Amino acid sequence: MTKPTASMLEAICQTTLLDDVFNEDTVTNDLQSYVAQITGHESSLLVLSGTMGNQVAIRSHLAQPPHSVLCDHRSHIICYEAGGVSAWTGATMQTVVPRNGVYLTLEDIQKHAVLDDNIHYCPTKLISLENTLDGMIMPLSEARRIVEWAHANDIKVHLDGARLWEAVVAGAGSLPEYASLFDSVSLCFSKGLGAPIGSIIVGSQDFIKKARWFRKSIGGGARQTGVIAAAARVALDETFGTDPQGQTGKLAATHAKAKQVAEMWTSRGGKLEHPLHTNMVWLDLEASGVGPNDMAQIGQNQGLRLMGGRVVVHYRKASNLLLS
Repeated sequence: MTKPTASMLEAICQTTLLDDVFNEDTVTNDLQSYVAQITGHESSLLVLSGTMGNQVAIRSHLAQPPHSVLCDHRSHIICYEAGGVSAWTGATMQTVVPRNGVYLTLEDIQKHAVLDDNIHYCPTKLISLENTLDGMIMPLSEARRIVEWAHANDIKVHLDGARLWEAVVAGAGSLPEYASLFDSVSLCFSKGLGAPIGSIIVGSQDFIKKARWFRKSIGGGARQTGVIAAAARVALDETFGTDPQGQTGKLAATHAKAKQVAEMWTSRGGKLEHPLHTNMVWLDLEASGVGPNDMAQIGQNQGLRLMGGRVVVHYRKASNLLLS
C-alpha cells in the first residue's frame, strides 16, 4: 500500500490554506500550472481521485446521447468506477478485446468504432485509452496512430494515465511526448507516487474550464486544497523526478525490483499471467497450484500486503524487499 513520506507530511504542515473553489490557493495553482507545463497542455485541474478525474474528463468531452465511449474491456472506467460513465453521461460503452492480448491497436479500434450516421448504431464520440493497463505499456507509436486517426474522424481521445508515470520511467517515451497527444489525461499522485490523496486532469483551457463545472457538480470543489497539492508536488518531484523521462526519482528502483521478483518466481518454475513491463508483476497462481489466500498469508508473514497474484512494488519497499 502506498503511504506518504515524512517530506510529504512536512509539506502538508507548511502549506497554504486558501480556497480553491475561488482559485485562491497558491500551492494548488502552482501545482496545476506546473503539471500543465510538463505535460504539454494549456491547463490542469486538481481532483480528489483517479476515478473523479476520469469521470469529470469524460463528462466534459461529451454533450448528449446518442454517443458511445470505446475502450479496452479491462479498463478501469469499465471495471472499477461503479458504472459512472453510463450513469453520468448516458453513453453506451463499447468494450474491445485487444487482439494481441496486451494493448489496443488502431486496427482493433477501427474494427469496432461507429463512424457513420446509421440510426441503428451509436456513434463513437470518445476513445478512452489506459496506460499503463495492468502494468503493461501501450507503445508511444501506437498511441500516436490511434489519436491521429481519431482526430481525423472528429473523435476525442482521453487517457487514463493514473500509472503513465510508470510507462515513462520504463523508457517508453517522455511525459510530454505521451501526454501532449491526448485531448485530456488523468494522472494519479497517489498510486505509484505515494501521495495520500489526489489526481489531476490536463487539457486545453476551455476543456478545464468546463471540467471545473462538472467537478463542482459532484462535490469535488474542495476548500483548503493546499494540504492535497503540497504532498502531491513532493510526490511528483521525489518519486517521479524532475526530468521528462522520470530518471531522477525513486520509481526506477521499483522496476528493477519487480524484475527480480519475476525472475525469482519463474526460476522456481512459476509462470507469469502477463508480460512484465513496469513494477507490476502478475503471478499465475492457478498454473502454480497456489491459491490467492495462500499468497495473502505468505505476504502477511513477510510484512507485505498481497492480493491474489498481482505484486506491485512500491518505492518505499523497493530498497528493503526480501523474498525467498
